[in-house]
Amino acid sequence: MSVAESATYPEFQLRLPNGDGIGRARGALLDETGTNGSRRFLIRAGSPARDHVMPSLATHFKAPFKRREELRARGVLVPSTRWPGWLELAEDVIVGSPSFAAVLLVGAPRNGWKEWRTEDGAPLSDFMAAVWHGPNRPWLVRGSNVTGLDLVQRMWLPEGRVTLAASRLRQGVRQGVSKDELRTLVQDDYESTATYSQKQQLVEDLHAFLSRMKPGDTVCTISGGRLYAGEIAGEVEQIASDDGRSNLRRPVEWEAAGYPYDDLPEELQQKLSVQHDVVDLTSVQAHIEGLGRSDQELVEEAEAIELDPSMEIPAITARRELELPEPTDELGVELLVHDTEWLREVRGLLWDDRQLVLYGPPGTGKTYLALKLAEFLGGGPEQVKLVQFHPSYAYEDFFEGFRPQEDPQTREVAFRLTAGPLRELADLASREGNRHIPHFLIIDEINRANLAKVFGELYFLLEYRNKSVRLTYSGDDFALPPNLFVIGTMNTADRSIALVDAAMRRRFAFVELSPRTEPTRGLLRRWLAKEGKGAEPADLLDALNSRIDEADFRIGPSYLMKKGVYREGGLERTWRTKILPLMEEHHYGEGVDIEKRYGLAALRESLG
Repeated sequence: MSVAESATYPEFQLRLPNGDGIGRARGALLDETGTNGSRRFLIRAGSPARDHVMPSLATHFKAPFKRREELRARGVLVPSTRWPGWLELAEDVIVGSPSFAAVLLVGAPRNGWKEWRTEDGAPLSDFMAAVWHGPNRPWLVRGSNVTGLDLVQRMWLPEGRVTLAASRLRQGVRQGVSKDELRTLVQDDYESTATYSQKQQLVEDLHAFLSRMKPGDTVCTISGGRLYAGEIAGEVEQIASDDGRSNLRRPVEWEAAGYPYDDLPEELQQKLSVQHDVVDLTSVQAHIEGLGRSDQELVEEAEAIELDPSMEIPAITARRELELPEPTDELGVELLVHDTEWLREVRGLLWDDRQLVLYGPPGTGKTYLALKLAEFLGGGPEQVKLVQFHPSYAYEDFFEGFRPQEDPQTREVAFRLTAGPLRELADLASREGNRHIPHFLIIDEINRANLAKVFGELYFLLEYRNKSVRLTYSGDDFALPPNLFVIGTMNTADRSIALVDAAMRRRFAFVELSPRTEPTRGLLRRWLAKEGKGAEPADLLDALNSRIDEADFRIGPSYLMKKGVYREGGLERTWRTKILPLMEEHHYGEGVDIEKRYGLAALRESLG
């Protein structure tokens, strides 16, 4: 060998996919590092390799693919005489990292830090000093605007690095440093140059970069409207950078090409919009693992690592399309609408805008229709939550706030951060396995609250679903899940739709339910026919509404769609106690004879 092997590490072995009956590849981690600081790796002569590669390898992993082709051309990677159908290395080969070595032998994306193992099964990553243990994670590190420079194009991609600015952090900070120790160092080193909140965030960013990131983790960054991804290939290095922009460095094996930002899944865009220098992307790891690969390629990769066929492939599961089922004629019959096409139009508005308001006079069935439609589109009542707004309703009631709670052990009462109905439903909708299932929040009487006060910063998210915002109380970065839909109901007798502010109009589609138009106009008549009752109540309601000049105060059919109306004397009782008081209120102070104008006797006389 032309290099000295490290005495610090044992020999590592790699089991090839479907490699029962053949030997394992063998290799060693070297003390020698590449130009970017990555840990070089030696693959021993006699190690087997697959005789074919994944179709996507040449596109996304050009360097391992090119090296593999060069070794075959030079006669170093040759057909094996010991294992027919496989290839074999004829001499030792040194490559840039353990993952590079694994990809070269397997012909498919591989995390060598996990898959190269000792004879007794310990992964290579266990032997790295001061490395955070646990599964590999993806990270976002921002570098496109570091004090005015795009380090991604200038340094990171050409030199195979990722860096973090820490110009005032003292030299000698070790990899694996604890957060408490970092907090003290940042407090001392940045005492007069950063605010309290800036120092808090700097501690989080530094701890992630120095201690939580590890070889084998995925790192992502954004530059020029594209997302670039790569694998961390070695330990952190601290240098005295002259420009103060890249004091902490890690080697990275970047993929060959970036991905257009606008083509990324909405959930991934939401997470990438978090405004920190370092962001943990574990919640969207499946989307990142599927970048640039078709479903078929992902299936082939899963087969290559001998994944249990009964298990779903996370990257494919994450791609499962969100769907709103088309309303059926059976649903139209159940809801007594005049035409199923009207329901399909409402469904289309929800799909396009994700927020919708059903508005109209009292008694037009707005809440009933909202609930039934949400249960149908969401697949059941479990995906539907209802809240009712009122004048004292606030952000703390709706989303999150500090509420007095009793400790079950000590019985002491203290203020604790408590999630409201929107936060609870959003958390449920965003769980893995739920993201393709529609969830609905029904807001009854949406116009009775101060909407700007109730929604707060969430107003922004209703329009920009691919963004996230920093929350007022918890300080979390939050985005509304793509599969969360909002249906509001608005009683126009309480507040005219003309008084709704422009911000709400822009964020919601508005659908009228009025006695003057279908599906409400003929609803009572269809219900009476279905129940086998006479049409007189529908005639009386039509005659009543024809005498009301203002459309917002016309009476909806639901007042007359109850069993009690059709008991003996029920119609007269309902008219006297429910409908005439509404007319009294409408004409208060005008001197109108309500009974003479709207009473049953007068209406029956007009009908002949």
